[in-house]
Amino acid sequence: MQIGIIGAGTCDHNLAKLAYDTGYYIAKNKASLICGGLGGVMEEACRGAKRASGITIGILPGFSLHEANPYLDIKIVTGFSHARNIIIVRSSQAIISIGGEYGTLSEIAFALKLNIPIIGLKTWNLGNNVPIIKAKNPKEAVELALKLGLEKCYED
Repeated sequence: MQIGIIGAGTCDHNLAKLAYDTGYYIAKNKASLICGGLGGVMEEACRGAKRASGITIGILPGFSLHEANPYLDIKIVTGFSHARNIIIVRSSQAIISIGGEYGTLSEIAFALKLNIPIIGLKTWNLGNNVPIIKAKNPKEAVELALKLGLEKCYED
């Protein structure tokens, strides 16, 4: 299973800890982590996944492997800038959103359109009619992503 991690390219210590722990739990549960491959939430999640010997995949926005964070196993260079967000979402069975800015919001919109489950940790609050499932902590977020992602696989 591939779980997408979305969030800002820069983050404070609290979001960095959430991202690190989330990546760690993804790897501990034998899932692969897919993200935008840059810094901030993406880098911290990958760092956590690598601590647990997990597989990390980065869908890079630019034209060079050198922009990738150092914790990626697989680096996919797209040259697509923000358009690469659809690739991240489409390649995930579930999405965990941690914090985030407008790029994260676009990924949330793609996931909603494609009916891919979204679990949120201190992320966008888009109102009661938007099905972002709020998790209390990284462990719960990953458990929900695994459960809902598997259900999504069976629907497809």
